[in-house]
Amino acid sequence: MLAILQAAGWPIWLLLIASIVALALIIERLIYLRRAKLLPPPLLDQVIQVYRSNKVTPDVINKLEANSPLGTVLAAALRNVNAPRELMKESIEEAGRGVAHNLERFLNTLGTIASLAPLMGLFGTVVGMIEIFGAQNATGTNPAQLAHGISVALYNTGFGLIIAMPALAFYRHFRGLVDSFIVDMESQAVKFVDVVHGARK
Repeated sequence: MLAILQAAGWPIWLLLIASIVALALIIERLIYLRRAKLLPPPLLDQVIQVYRSNKVTPDVINKLEANSPLGTVLAAALRNVNAPRELMKESIEEAGRGVAHNLERFLNTLGTIASLAPLMGLFGTVVGMIEIFGAQNATGTNPAQLAHGISVALYNTGFGLIIAMPALAFYRHFRGLVDSFIVDMESQAVKFVDVVHGARK
């Protein structure tokens, strides 16, 4: 591995750093973006039960908010349980924006690495090409310098693509997951609003 890094020249270190950051972000998002953790299945039913039994207290709301992102959204609804429907929905949307921001954390960085890695590989290719042309002088071509220039060009291009492809795939996967979580949260919050305002009629 060290021989490959030496053959690829100094531009490969930029790609190596990018690959480590991308891998760390992918692992972090895989651990964080789990449906059971973000949208606990029994939570909506529990909140409806608490509301119907008139056990809504500030302590219950605070515990619900700390429970999960879905809990944060439902806690916003519980805080405004006596408000008109429109005000209740506005508070849910506001809480939802904050939750969505947390769910999308680090995704822009991962997307940037996916876009930037091929360009960094291309930069390494250009450096390799410069070395190839530098290998030619009045006395002829230096074979060792020519071979080094070719290896710099090829290794950097290949490594840039190796980083970009999984980073882009995981970026798209996480983006789709976040979108589906947000839709599910909105639908569960709307169900709770319907329960509250249906009970008032």
